[in-house]
Amino acid sequence: MKWIDLNGNILTINEAEKGSNPRQFKISEKLVAMINALPRKDQRIFGPTVSLANFRTGFMRKRKRIALTLANPRLNKITFHTFRHWEATMLFAETKNILYVKQQLGHRCIENTMVYTQLINFESDEWHEAHAKTLAEEDKLIQAGFDFVRYDQGETVAIYRKRK
Repeated sequence: MKWIDLNGNILTINEAEKGSNPRQFKISEKLVAMINALPRKDQRIFGPTVSLANFRTGFMRKRKRIALTLANPRLNKITFHTFRHWEATMLFAETKNILYVKQQLGHRCIENTMVYTQLINFESDEWHEAHAKTLAEEDKLIQAGFDFVRYDQGETVAIYRKRK
C-alpha cells in the first residue's frame, strides 16, 4: 500500500484536490488494525474496480435513499466538498488557528482558507480583541488567556481574542 505506512501509522494523500500540496496524517493503531483486517487479494484495500466515479455513484445512490427515507430533499445537496467545508469550519471553530486549517486543507494561499471562516457566526459572542507584532507580545497575550485567531492580510500582525 503506497499511501499508507502501516509501520509508521501515516496516511499520505498525494492526489490532492485542485493541485494542492500532498499531505500526511497520523492514523491511529485502531485504524491500522481495521485496515489490516480487511479481506483483500492484493495490496489494494478496496479492490481494483473502485474508482472515484464508482465511489461517487454509490455515494449519490445512498444519499438519495436516505433523503427519501427521511423525507428531507435537502440531503441531496450534500456533496463530498460539503464534508470538506464542514470539517474545515469545525476545525477553525475548535482551534481558532487559520494557519493550522490552511495546512490541514493543503491550501497554498491563506485567502482560500479564509472562505471557511465566513461560515462561522461570532457576532453573538462578546470578545476582547488584541494584536501582537512581536513574539514577546504574543507570549503576554497567551499568558493572559487570549487565543490566536489569525494573522492580518499581510501576515505581519497576529490577532488574538478571549471572551469578555
